Amino acid sequence: MWVALLEVEALLYEKLEKEVVKCNVCPRRCYVKPGTLGFCRVRQNKSGRLYTVSYGKLTASNVDPIEKKPLYHFWPGTVSYSISSFGCSLVCPWCQNWSISQAGPSDSGYGEVSPEQVVKAAKRYGCKTISYTYNEPLIWLEYVLDTAKLALKKVFSTCS
Repeated sequence: MWVALLEVEALLYEKLEKEVVKCNVCPRRCYVKPGTLGFCRVRQNKSGRLYTVSYGKLTASNVDPIEKKPLYHFWPGTVSYSISSFGCSLVCPWCQNWSISQAGPSDSGYGEVSPEQVVKAAKRYGCKTISYTYNEPLIWLEYVLDTAKLALKKVFSTCS
């Protein structure tokens, strides 16, 4: 049984002096002071350790035709289970998903969903793939990896 993890330690960061950490998950390479969030609003420094505050908190889940993804001839005619969380390392002026990508942990309405539940939902909806989409998937890397590992065991493909 999955229990909501309020704190999941982030991958890809360095501990520096005075409890400052350097996040290496995206090209911004944020220096995050204790008690603050990185630019993406997903990675938080708590006493000199970096945590992801979005793990398992989905802002969107949809069944999309694979052709909606920016892929060419990848499982044509199939559907993909598209999921997203809040925050982003980018601020694209043309972003069609700004309500998701520019949200943060204090915004409400997130459903907590385990990686196992994502894979089961994709299977239930007849999806051949799981897509990490609507924002930059790197910033929720820990959840993407956990979900992708489970999905691959169940003969799904993953894309972002």
